Amino acid sequence: MSIKNQVVLIGNLGGDPETKVFDSGSKNAKFSLATNETFKNDAGETVNQTEWHNIVVWGKRVAVVEKYLQKGSEVCITGKLTYRSYEDKDGVKRHITEIKANEIVMLGGKKDAPDANDSTDDSKEEE
Repeated sequence: MSIKNQVVLIGNLGGDPETKVFDSGSKNAKFSLATNETFKNDAGETVNQTEWHNIVVWGKRVAVVEKYLQKGSEVCITGKLTYRSYEDKDGVKRHITEIKANEIVMLGGKKDAPDANDSTDDSKEEE
């Protein structure tokens, strides 16, 4: 049995996706995703907790993200947890945690909007 690096999140976009085109012609889209959890604390008070996640999308899914997603859109993201680091302009090493989206399902949006999935996605195991 192999263990996969897989994350599933349901949440809302915190802002409009930002698209970047590289010299090679490939594109990516990035956006923040807010997930919410509501629970009762030890005092019996209802607590709403929001977590923010950095999402990056590559390939054919970028066109769908550009066309259909905007701030507030509710989506279900399935992807891979990734880490990277870089040095900023002041020489300080920065670390970033991102979700590389393999599958995006739009929830509660336009009914004619397709899922932002690539049918040739080989990251899924066959049952």
